[in-house]
Amino acid sequence: MYDIAAETADDLWEVEALYDTCFAPGRTALSSYRLRENVSPVAGLSLVARDDLDILAGAIRFWPVEVGGHATLLLGPVAVHPTRQGEGLGALLIEESLDRAGPQGWDRVMLVGDAPYYGRYGFVRLDGVIMPPPTNPERVLGRALTPDAWVGIMGEVTRAR
Repeated sequence: MYDIAAETADDLWEVEALYDTCFAPGRTALSSYRLRENVSPVAGLSLVARDDLDILAGAIRFWPVEVGGHATLLLGPVAVHPTRQGEGLGALLIEESLDRAGPQGWDRVMLVGDAPYYGRYGFVRLDGVIMPPPTNPERVLGRALTPDAWVGIMGEVTRAR
């Protein structure tokens, strides 16, 4: 059983250590990190999962970006500690955070990731949405949180104003 809660400032270094454990050392060199630099994660959507001993088991973050000038959520990273993988915790974090996003007023969410994995959460390839290079366009995925939220939305992904 896990306690899912909004990430707080007290969680910062523990979450960063989890991301360092789960991803390659060069993770901050990815193009998506250029959109996150000096930007705070979206409060209330960036979540942590702790076990009954208060040990961090997983985390997910969201960032504000714009696509062609339209406010959009950028999901990522999501990570589950290697000793907790295979328990469905990643799915729980993704579903819980997306359930919270709509009521916070967000219409759309995007990410750069594996289509077969994220497709089970309703993500599809976004044609015409251009991430900063180097990004494989096949991995640029999105999900509408309100009906037709991606209709007519295209262009470059930029930092939120």
